[in-house]
Amino acid sequence: MAIEQDETSPNTFLTSLEVGVSIIKDVIKTLPNKPGVYRMLSDSAKVLYVGKAKNLKKRVVSYTNIEKLPNRLKRMVSETCTMEIVTTANEVEALLLESNLIKKLQPRYNVLLKDDKSFPYILLTNHDFPRIVKHRGPKTEKGSYFGPFANVAAVEETILTMQKLFQIRNCSDNFFDNRQRPCLQYHIKRCTAPCVGKITVTEYKESTQSSKAFLQGKSDTVQRQLAEKMQNASDAMDFERAAQYRDSIRLLTQIQTHQRINVASINQADIFAIAQLAGRTVVQSFFFRHGRNYGTETFEMTHTEGATLEELMAAFLNQFYVEHEPPPTILCNVMAENVGVLIQGLLQQHNVKVSIECPKNPTKLGLVEHALKNAKEHLERNHNSELTNQKQFDHLQEFLKIQSIDNIEVYDNSHLQGSSAYGVLICATRKGFEKSRYRKFSIKEAVAGDDLSMMREVIGRRLNHKDEWPLPDLMLIDGGQNQVNTVFKVLEDQGIEIPVIGIAKGEKRNAGDETFYFSDQSTQKLPPHSPLLYFLQTIRDEAHRFAIGTHRAGRKKNLVKSKLDEIPGIGTKRKKLLLQHFGSAANIGRATIEDLMIVSGINKSIAEKIYYFFHQG
Repeated sequence: MAIEQDETSPNTFLTSLEVGVSIIKDVIKTLPNKPGVYRMLSDSAKVLYVGKAKNLKKRVVSYTNIEKLPNRLKRMVSETCTMEIVTTANEVEALLLESNLIKKLQPRYNVLLKDDKSFPYILLTNHDFPRIVKHRGPKTEKGSYFGPFANVAAVEETILTMQKLFQIRNCSDNFFDNRQRPCLQYHIKRCTAPCVGKITVTEYKESTQSSKAFLQGKSDTVQRQLAEKMQNASDAMDFERAAQYRDSIRLLTQIQTHQRINVASINQADIFAIAQLAGRTVVQSFFFRHGRNYGTETFEMTHTEGATLEELMAAFLNQFYVEHEPPPTILCNVMAENVGVLIQGLLQQHNVKVSIECPKNPTKLGLVEHALKNAKEHLERNHNSELTNQKQFDHLQEFLKIQSIDNIEVYDNSHLQGSSAYGVLICATRKGFEKSRYRKFSIKEAVAGDDLSMMREVIGRRLNHKDEWPLPDLMLIDGGQNQVNTVFKVLEDQGIEIPVIGIAKGEKRNAGDETFYFSDQSTQKLPPHSPLLYFLQTIRDEAHRFAIGTHRAGRKKNLVKSKLDEIPGIGTKRKKLLLQHFGSAANIGRATIEDLMIVSGINKSIAEKIYYFFHQG
């Protein structure tokens, strides 16, 4: 049997591949001609791959035809030591089980949707006086949901608009139930203070209905209603109320003028366009709800080698809609494989009848082509960035006379006069910054403020994970000769050989006058306008940014630690919410009981504890 060897694997790969094929053939003997899901497992029982099949025997036998498999699946077969099989009643059930297992297990050799996330919604709660709030996650609370929005900023902007237009409350029910006088939101005209009877249930219900109409894209209807109310108030000589309606109409007109792209013929739809370039695959999405564009998001897919665009689109939709409820219409630039089964699966899982189509209608086709253009531009930008990175890595190899550099770890420390001391590492690769490999180290043993002692601790703790975290080809230290010597000594003591260089600004601390320090005590400089110098400055500055951010977050946490930790019933979550709301421990200490109760999770009893803690004696 002629077998193409994976060029990245050792010679033992062929033997492992033949063993994997033999194992799969043994499993095939027991497989039924029924639909189901199969899992490939490694020798450590780790799931390598999850697949579904209309006919298990016919599908699994394809893995023994090695010549037709892409290298990704050849590697999977070579690592397979056993298989797990689950039969299902039909192919739709197999699809649903497969998508949930892939989402949960993230198998190494499956096509995966990278960094999938839950999208935020706006929720109008089920209450006599509904509140408007941002919601993310399962829709367990009763009420009306509007979304999904592509990002939190869009939700927060919309909620603020709703408060200005319709003065819908955003406080918690607990705060609402215990209020005795209007809060600040009432005085700045963002709430009608229903908590203290400033508005009737009927009037508030009218505002709520207008809010729903606005979120459903019926801005013209809302504007006509506001104009009618303004006229009625004017006729009744209630000029203050008429002026409020006038201001709302002006704001609504301004919103309509600056509104995102809207398409009259698109009511509820998701638009997806898939594109590939230089081995990378992305899907660009647009979300339309109630005729309005709720934003866009770009998704990257991994482990796509050997898969067709139709297979990739099916994998994307299958995984994306595990947690996201689909709209009635899904428009794509490529038709998903086995689209009929996918549609049945969405109906069974979400109870939504969905149409998936590659449109020919000019309006819909224009949206898909616009999404495809965005996807291609995203890939080109990233590809150009990668080419630049590749070039600079090659220049760095020449500069340092090192045969191969594919990833660099950059280290920096941050503290304020020795307090809230942290060390960090970031990782830069030929593809860019790899944020999954960023690490923070809260200084525990070193003398805080002693940079050499801190660096020694950070490098030592990082090397404690050398079996879990891949070692870099180069360590770049934000510092001079002493820092380089310290790091080199830690590596030497552990018998690890990794090149170490330091980067430090000149005496005047000018960027462009950096000196590079080496473990052999030599130094070098690069020309002020060298692209390589700019590249090294960029990755050094990224480490500095991450260190400063980590230090500030730690310092912010410590600001409330000494005081709030002494109050019974105030845990980490409540401390965080209090600090986010009031900004500092001092502001928390100055807050009234009613002010404290506006924070989610702070009831009257807890608010009194906090208040009397700061005001006792």
